[in-house]
Amino acid sequence: MSYQVLARKWRPRDFAALVGQEHVVRALRHALEQKRLHHAYLFTGTRGVGKTTLARILAKCLNCETGVTPEPCGKCSACVEIDGGRFVDLLEVDAATNTKVDEMRQLLDTAQYAPTRGRYKVYVIDEVHMLSSSAFNAMLKTLEEPPEHLKFILATTDPQKIPVTVLSRCLQFNLKQMPAAAISAHLGRLLEAEKLPFEAGALPLLAHAASGSMRDALSLLDQAIAHGGGSVNAADVRDMLGAVDQSYLLRALEALAAQDGAGLLAIADEMQSRSLSFDTALQDMAGLLLKLALAHAVPEALDKDLPDRDRLLALARSHDAETVQLYYQIALQGREDLVLAPDEYAGFVMTLLRMLAFRPEVGPALVADTPTRAPARGAAPTRAVAPAPEVAPATTTRPVMPNSNGAGNGHGSMSPTAFDGDWPGLVGRLPIAGAVRELARNTAIARFAEGLIELVVPKSMGHLAERGYQEKLKAALEQHFGRPLTLKVAQGEAAGATAAALEAGAREAKRAEAAQAVQGDKFVQDLVDMFDAKVIGSSIRANGDKG
Repeated sequence: MSYQVLARKWRPRDFAALVGQEHVVRALRHALEQKRLHHAYLFTGTRGVGKTTLARILAKCLNCETGVTPEPCGKCSACVEIDGGRFVDLLEVDAATNTKVDEMRQLLDTAQYAPTRGRYKVYVIDEVHMLSSSAFNAMLKTLEEPPEHLKFILATTDPQKIPVTVLSRCLQFNLKQMPAAAISAHLGRLLEAEKLPFEAGALPLLAHAASGSMRDALSLLDQAIAHGGGSVNAADVRDMLGAVDQSYLLRALEALAAQDGAGLLAIADEMQSRSLSFDTALQDMAGLLLKLALAHAVPEALDKDLPDRDRLLALARSHDAETVQLYYQIALQGREDLVLAPDEYAGFVMTLLRMLAFRPEVGPALVADTPTRAPARGAAPTRAVAPAPEVAPATTTRPVMPNSNGAGNGHGSMSPTAFDGDWPGLVGRLPIAGAVRELARNTAIARFAEGLIELVVPKSMGHLAERGYQEKLKAALEQHFGRPLTLKVAQGEAAGATAAALEAGAREAKRAEAAQAVQGDKFVQDLVDMFDAKVIGSSIRANGDKG
């Protein structure tokens, strides 16, 4: 007897054997039990999720000799012939190869005749979205006034291409992509039934590669069995798929936590020696970082049966939430940049080095002196990040806030962190970043007194005055001065200079100086004279100017 591929051998023959589409099965069961039968059904979903399989099961339910039932017997002539593809009243049409109106009319001409063997004549039209507009119009008349003995079951991967006039006449069911865990469990049951040896760690690899398609998973399993000589083990499956052993990436994340650059390069070299795909490696690393982010935010979302779960939780404790988010973005960007790199190895190494070099900017005083917020139940605690070397640590001297005329409060000499009213100068010393820094840069001092600072932000930048940003700026100021204070931010016209305005003025002065230097340069003048050229002043940049 010739070998039958697993996807055909193990095709579900009833609702109970169908995996991962419980929502559709439940609705169809209820309709069949109550005899509330629609004349047209539309199954939508990606490839290999069970659209055609459901159509055949439904055809058996409608034509089983025991009667219309959600539990076809599977033994009567109608059930056996439908399973074998020989039932005369079940017509399966591939719309991808029968798109023309004449072919549809020819099919529909037979619709008026009663079934030959069964209770209902069932038309299954696969990839129905491929029909031409004329073919859809030809079908529409029959859909509007179908004979009692006719049932349409339409299937498509692209329902958006189906005319709304057809959609409105169908009972529509959207089939979901299969969860990887469900695919993995089903493959395990199948291998046990086939009495084939396998490693449990190989099945999630196949399930992940199937991308939600059970048919693809079964085809990959067939390939894995052949590749492994009758058994399925993780090493052979990784080799077959070109997959990256997760242990390399877990070790890389551990090396990043330890700031071990030499270790990172050694891991990249090992991966290159095995000719592993660095594109796949970055894709898988992003997946691991997603799991770390879940461990921080929603730890219960991590599957308890997840391989290396304990190791992932340990990594989540080693990398704070902000760092995980940053690494995730670097991994995605690194994957995009691979095509631009000298080679994939260089692109992968540069991505790891970016992760090693960049850290979320956190104020040193805030991290060192502020107690860590208690993590959510089961979540990993955040860890302190060392201050960047160019940022001076906050002083521990208790400062003296001057009053409105700049005098001290009389309790001693002015401390190094006392405020003299130079808001732009103070902004440059605060450990702030992002939108909070932009708020500080674009505000001007309106008033300062004992324990009070009032700022004004232009109305055009009023979005920066959001409450959360104000609170973070206030916290940075309190850390800087070493005491509580009141911060008020109003929208209006600033009378004083802002840090942003001063920086812009300094840049413009540098540009003007650079432009004057260029205009007076003898070599530039020779080029202008030789080629009748013109110096474009707006293109001149001073050293270090990115504007």
